Amino acid sequence: MRGAAGGIVTAARNGRRGRRVLPAMTTTRQAGGASPVDFATFGDYGDFRRKQPQPATGEFVRSAYPFRGRITADGSSGYPAVAGRYHLYISWACPWAHRTAIVRRLLGLEEAVSLSAVDPVRDGRGWAFREGPGHSLDPVNGFSLLREAYEATEPGYDGHISVPVLWDRETGRIVSNNFPDITIDLDTQFGAFSNSTDLYPEALRPEIDAINAVVYETVNNGVYRSGMATSQDAYHDAVSKVFATLDSLEQRLAGRRYLLGDTLTEADVRLWVTLARFDAVYHYHFKANLRRLTDYPNLWAYARDLYSMPAFGDTTNFDHIKRHYYTTHPHINPTRIVPDGPLLDWAAPHHRGGAPAGHGHVAADRDVLLLECAERTAVAPGGLGGPGLRPGG
Repeated sequence: MRGAAGGIVTAARNGRRGRRVLPAMTTTRQAGGASPVDFATFGDYGDFRRKQPQPATGEFVRSAYPFRGRITADGSSGYPAVAGRYHLYISWACPWAHRTAIVRRLLGLEEAVSLSAVDPVRDGRGWAFREGPGHSLDPVNGFSLLREAYEATEPGYDGHISVPVLWDRETGRIVSNNFPDITIDLDTQFGAFSNSTDLYPEALRPEIDAINAVVYETVNNGVYRSGMATSQDAYHDAVSKVFATLDSLEQRLAGRRYLLGDTLTEADVRLWVTLARFDAVYHYHFKANLRRLTDYPNLWAYARDLYSMPAFGDTTNFDHIKRHYYTTHPHINPTRIVPDGPLLDWAAPHHRGGAPAGHGHVAADRDVLLLECAERTAVAPGGLGGPGLRPGG
């Protein structure tokens, strides 16, 4: 599934935005999955779901993830870790879902937890099951739309339809759509079925958690806060924090191969999914454009190092990523045109195999990390000029 270097993509599905009433779910079910993407008939995703209240400041607020069951090795949660019982519904385009595919592959859980992918392009009906390159019909329930899984779990559900979804075959319901929990449970509760890789070692958990907290707030979700902001101040705050953290990570990776030294951890997986999408999507589409990933020598080499591993490279589909973002955010890209570039050489030698080992130190207090990042960024809205920010990297 590895995409071409930089992701030259096939023709985009274009369409105009519509605001008609969504037909009943039963009209969309077909023997071959959902009917084709149709923006004119079904509108854009978000037109018909319950709106997440947004603050008057113009800051983006992420929708809730209400299904939060946990898998436990001993079954005490009601969901025991049993091979063959659970299925992951994902999109290769979605960074949160991409995490689960990487962790599943790194742990060797392909036979224990099955997986299928939805169409990366979604209209007003949300994520849908169709046959296509890199995506398929629903092999478990025969659903046409992912929202049928939500409806089966909570009749009348009208909230956000998100991936990943961890589905329980035995009870016929969603265990979790809360992406941070799913990968942790795969790593810590499926030891009887894994290859003994440990991405969340107990001794390193305080450091992993501290890094994850900052990376999520300022980078993973930070690019969304930048791209989805509806005021200049909200955008400026978000984009400044994105690059303050990237600047800090660039320095951190100068002396170690991975974020915690010579040990690949959950923290690397969580950072990777944003780096993989950064130049192809976030730099332009989400206006995170103070610098590109390729302007950071250490971060760019680190990203290529991870990409060279099958669990990362083989699960990264640039075609899905680009078509999803550029065709399904019409308020940002109303033409739905998918750019051909950028041309990135992900296969270039990274020269990081001999990077110095050692875990270093991460402040346990996430606020200290945020302060350190913020102090390195002082950019006036509309221009560069603060310490640590330089045109072109």
